[in-house]
Amino acid sequence: MSKLFSPMTVKSVTFRNRIFTSPMCMYASVEGFASDWHLVHYGSRAMGGAGAVMLEATAVLANGRIGVGDLGIWKDEHIGSLAKVAEFIKSNGSIPAIQLAHSGRKGSNWVSGRDSRHLMPEDTDGWEVIAPSPIPFSAEMQKPKEMTLEDIEFFKKAFAEAARRALEAGFELIEIHSAHGYLLNEFLSPITNKRTDVYGGSLENRSKLLFEVIDTVKQGWPADLPIAVRISATDWMEEGWTSEDSVWLSDKLAEAGIDLVDVSTGGTVPDAKIPVGAGYQLPLASAIKRVVGDRLLVGTVGMITSAQQAETILVNGDADFVSIAREFLRNPYFPLHAAKELRSDIPFPKHYELAF
Repeated sequence: MSKLFSPMTVKSVTFRNRIFTSPMCMYASVEGFASDWHLVHYGSRAMGGAGAVMLEATAVLANGRIGVGDLGIWKDEHIGSLAKVAEFIKSNGSIPAIQLAHSGRKGSNWVSGRDSRHLMPEDTDGWEVIAPSPIPFSAEMQKPKEMTLEDIEFFKKAFAEAARRALEAGFELIEIHSAHGYLLNEFLSPITNKRTDVYGGSLENRSKLLFEVIDTVKQGWPADLPIAVRISATDWMEEGWTSEDSVWLSDKLAEAGIDLVDVSTGGTVPDAKIPVGAGYQLPLASAIKRVVGDRLLVGTVGMITSAQQAETILVNGDADFVSIAREFLRNPYFPLHAAKELRSDIPFPKHYELAF
């Protein structure tokens, strides 16, 4: 059995392999509800052999959507449609997972595929965006409202309620989205956080909200089910968040009882120079794993496109699992093909056996 297809147990949850579908925004929702489209989209990745199927950034508040088509989990009415997706994922041997998110200053957009149109609050379907500091993402986007302490308390409660709904819907892994320039990441980065209160200034202060969110989420999330945090390991800007900051943060996440850290990068500013290429984010995940690898499972993501590449990452000890994004869009059955290539004996969907 290859390393990629060896099971991984985290608390009470056993992943059949170490291939996760990375959260990818689809903008196919209406008013936050999952539909048959989501059932087929995510269900096909479960049938395709993924160890975990992670739903896209799912907004904990209506004003936390990136765009009007985002999935939502800000009200109890969303539970039923999400439960249908989670149940199908689990029935096909994969672990149903969901990323809980708030877009912060990067919200209130009309988004569809490669096309986007920025909405201001006065426009149809738009809303006022919030952030740690009143700094817009770009000249074309809104200047956000600086969050008050009351706003922060409301935000924390929204995350806790979203975790409760995720549990009711049947998800067995939640991921707190603290990456890609969205709200929690905005608090972490010195580029976007210019606050002078307890949530600004020092590294400890800028990370305070993330750990408070973790604490509130854990109050309603079972102790035997895992929690992940996705981080941007660097802003790719000299004056921004650094890989050293991420090693420090990951160490603190382990202390806080987080089970997995999902290591991505960037998204904080629109003009960062990112050296995109095969496995370009792997060195950052590897640096984190070298420090916290005995206390925290580390995942890597970004331009992972082949079975041998993924296998090598794990065999070399650079990560514990891989999150795959675009390759899963091109090929929902990537794990089945990878298993054959790596000569790993895994169950195939009953009706697909002849194809492989």
